[in-house]
Amino acid sequence: MAKEFEPNIIGFLCNWCSYAGADLAGTSRIKYPPNIKSIRVMCSGRVDTVFVLEALKKGADGVLIAGCHPGDCHYQSGNYKTNRRIKLLKKFLGEMGVEPNRVRFEYISASEGGKFAQVVTEFVDELKKLGPNPIKVEA
Repeated sequence: MAKEFEPNIIGFLCNWCSYAGADLAGTSRIKYPPNIKSIRVMCSGRVDTVFVLEALKKGADGVLIAGCHPGDCHYQSGNYKTNRRIKLLKKFLGEMGVEPNRVRFEYISASEGGKFAQVVTEFVDELKKLGPNPIKVEA
């Protein structure tokens, strides 16, 4: 019997909101798939598209970027910049023949542990449908 594909997700989480939301999900014992490896960044605006492309190149099946809700960014406009940057990146990925849905951007606040768990669960389900990352470069 073939083993079911389990996607590998890299999560870039804003220190002030999304990382705290992920922590709340954990401390509240909200169940979600263990497929995500979180990287805490001070602001989602700090996530360069090169980081996302490198994660995909090195074998991530999906990349989640999560930041503060609009108007709540501790650095004024980092989340707005990220939103625009990810839209352009997804368009670029589509033009390169990579499913744009392998990258996801979400607004998740520190009090939204349930939303964090829901987003991760949905993303895992979506990536299972897409299958393994086709651009993984073997080291």
